[in-house]
Amino acid sequence: MHSAMSSTPAAPAGLTYRDAGVDIDAGEAVVERIKPLVARTFRKEVIGGLGGFGALFELAGRYREPVLVSGTDGVGTKLKLAQTLNRHDTIGIDLVGMCVNDILVQGAEPLFFLDYFATGKLDVDTTVAVIAGIARGCELAGCALIGGETAEMPDMYPPGEYDLAGFSVGAVEKSELLDGSKVRAGDVVLGVASSGPHSNGYSLIRKVLAVTGADLEQALGEGTLADALMAPTTLYVKPMLDLLKRFDLHAMAHITGGGLKENIIRVVPQGLGLAIEASALPQVPVFDWLQRQGGIAANEMWRTFNCGIGFTVLLDRSDVGSVRAALTAHGLSSCEIGAVTTCTSEDRVRIG
Repeated sequence: MHSAMSSTPAAPAGLTYRDAGVDIDAGEAVVERIKPLVARTFRKEVIGGLGGFGALFELAGRYREPVLVSGTDGVGTKLKLAQTLNRHDTIGIDLVGMCVNDILVQGAEPLFFLDYFATGKLDVDTTVAVIAGIARGCELAGCALIGGETAEMPDMYPPGEYDLAGFSVGAVEKSELLDGSKVRAGDVVLGVASSGPHSNGYSLIRKVLAVTGADLEQALGEGTLADALMAPTTLYVKPMLDLLKRFDLHAMAHITGGGLKENIIRVVPQGLGLAIEASALPQVPVFDWLQRQGGIAANEMWRTFNCGIGFTVLLDRSDVGSVRAALTAHGLSSCEIGAVTTCTSEDRVRIG
């Protein structure tokens, strides 16, 4: 006797996270490749390593009255240029620089850094290149890369695109906090050179490139236009921390969004203003090119770009020579770009 066998459709195979567009294996490959890069940034205060739910950093014994200073930032649309040029190895330095240079302004030493990397589809090589840049930036700034997040989010970003954010925490003795209270009329504004646009004004930069159809590989300065625009943000941390130990600096400012016009005045008390000498600003080929090709007015340049000055120090004139010599020893060029003045008008910054 033969029994009849009825057939039913096979059940569909179970869905996986990979089917939804998230590759866990790729994420694990990134972690394995960045572990040695991250480990090089660790300081003795770091407790544990990568992989915990929270990163641990010990403050005991370092400060009497510590004030924590935190900062967060991104690199703006410089990311678009990095992705267009397929240059991903230094954008992480920019990310670190935008955060640690900010908290440095108040006299704080950056202690640790965390990053957030988000993309639609994880490309292991690109991701590792970006995080390697972040690790390098942390090494240059002397802060530990103790955590981060790599997020693969299908449909959130077009192919080949990613976004970055950074977070840094530093500390300073309460008695040594720079809050602008030392600033006096007659103080010199000392400008410290930038490496280029750093990470600000790139929406306008990209507009100039689009309108002019410029060749990014054209010669400019000592390299190409692409080289000039992708030069990573200068990290001022170690030189400035050294200067803070040796000199009585009255205030510092990081020149970012808002340019020279809007950043220095943030550390100057009410009743005082700034007189900046435009002729004292360095002549930097990339800024000259942008202004000429874009037909950008001088005032628009000053309120958008750093114009060759990435960081400023406000100090007594008697210390200028010694501070400039110390900056030169650290490999940073500087120049006097103006002075603090008494001011009762609403427009507290004069550049001319």
